[in-house]
Amino acid sequence: MSNQQTKTDVILIGAGIMSATLGSLLKELVPDWRITVFERRAGAGEESSNEWNNAGTGHSSLCELNYTTEQPDGSIDISKAIKVNEEFQFSKQFWSYLVNSRRIQDPQEFIVPVPHMSFVEGQTDVTFLQKRFEALSRHPLFQGMEFSADPAQLMKWMPLMMKNRTLGQPVAATRMESGTDVNFGALTRSLFGHLQSNNVDIRFNHQVEDLKRTKDGSWELKVRNANGAAERHTAKFVFIGGGGGSLHLLQKSGIPEGRGIGGFPVSGLFMVCRKPEIVAQHHAKVYGKAAVGAPPMSVPHLDTRVIDKQESLFFGPFAGFSPKFLKFGSMFDLITSVKPDNLVTMLAAGAKNMQLTKYLIGQVMLSKEQRMEALREFVPEAKTEDWELVVAGQRVQIIKDTAAGKGTLQFGTEVISSADGSIAALLGASPGASTAVSVMLEVLSKCFPQHIEAWEPKIKRMIPSYGISLSANTAVLNEIHASAAASLGLTNGPGEPVQQIKVKHS
Repeated sequence: MSNQQTKTDVILIGAGIMSATLGSLLKELVPDWRITVFERRAGAGEESSNEWNNAGTGHSSLCELNYTTEQPDGSIDISKAIKVNEEFQFSKQFWSYLVNSRRIQDPQEFIVPVPHMSFVEGQTDVTFLQKRFEALSRHPLFQGMEFSADPAQLMKWMPLMMKNRTLGQPVAATRMESGTDVNFGALTRSLFGHLQSNNVDIRFNHQVEDLKRTKDGSWELKVRNANGAAERHTAKFVFIGGGGGSLHLLQKSGIPEGRGIGGFPVSGLFMVCRKPEIVAQHHAKVYGKAAVGAPPMSVPHLDTRVIDKQESLFFGPFAGFSPKFLKFGSMFDLITSVKPDNLVTMLAAGAKNMQLTKYLIGQVMLSKEQRMEALREFVPEAKTEDWELVVAGQRVQIIKDTAAGKGTLQFGTEVISSADGSIAALLGASPGASTAVSVMLEVLSKCFPQHIEAWEPKIKRMIPSYGISLSANTAVLNEIHASAAASLGLTNGPGEPVQQIKVKHS
């Protein structure tokens, strides 16, 4: 190990959207704190945050059917939908603040308005969708949602999907104008560009290999630099935001809160179309229902994507299995994550999720033509030669013992922090990036309770709905919609789209 050793206030591991968000919040709240970022790749946002590694949906429960569940009595539980929507509002408010204060120059580089829709076939699912619509549309967060079971109306909403569709059973869709397509890679790079210009030390091609507590309660990290030399860095606070790589570092930290937690990797693939004459026929993110046994992140959807101001269509994701925890990870990631303290939990998860395992194996074995058949359920006239396969990022789902039993597979995002707040790690997947601001505010409240009261006035200036319920305060909600429309170029409330960005069909 080299003699090089640096001391700093905060170390962020991983240059993705989570570290970018936490770094940006801290820079606003305590600008004099020294922050160092370590990233194993050559640039920011190259793993899960990259625009080609995720669907770019601004997850706000407008179209994701798995965020609303039908209860045994037939009613629809919308509590998760409300929670996710409110969390996305936090993100939009913070992004608006960053644009208004010129921390971000051009919001249309990372966010554009794209309608969000749900589409179902068959009487059972049509009935579910109508009940879901009725439950959501009564809520202030979902004002303006439209429902139709009329094929002629659906033809206007999604011509590519309805063209020459055989209507042997009922069909229906819901539509929200206020949806968004988000380029999280561009946003991540923009945030780190601003941080770097404000004296944040960002070190690419630096791999964190180990971390341990020091006698004074700080954390010492062993970091391998681009030249292969080992460095030592110490900080009072460490955030592990390395995507799938976070679990290994959490385990190395030795904190008791990290014991007994395992991870299950799920890979993804998208079919992509860039042909202008096809892309021009579809302008929406349209989500369907997941196949039986499919994990929530495998809900099929056909998305308009805007990347570098060019439109394309994504369909997927097709799930797969790889033992890697990161797209650029190691084939040994899964096996080396199994420790004595999580072995029983991992074995229990394997036994309980045989159906999921069978589903993933089936997905891995699919040929391109079989994937095209799945696509044709959305786009009946899809031609194989018009679509290409793109490998998306890796997602690592949390496995832990819960009230539901040992080895429960968790779908979502979770912050694991030490009792003294000196270290926190982010685990899990979707809705992830969309709720980054809400999740990082949770990190701040868990890890800096002694500062939160003093920080609160500034947090409320950046995020006006902080500490209040938008569901119960429509005045603030309407104000936020108007502010986001002005700052980010989005839909100004229900049914009032602002002028959209001019895009080139790639």
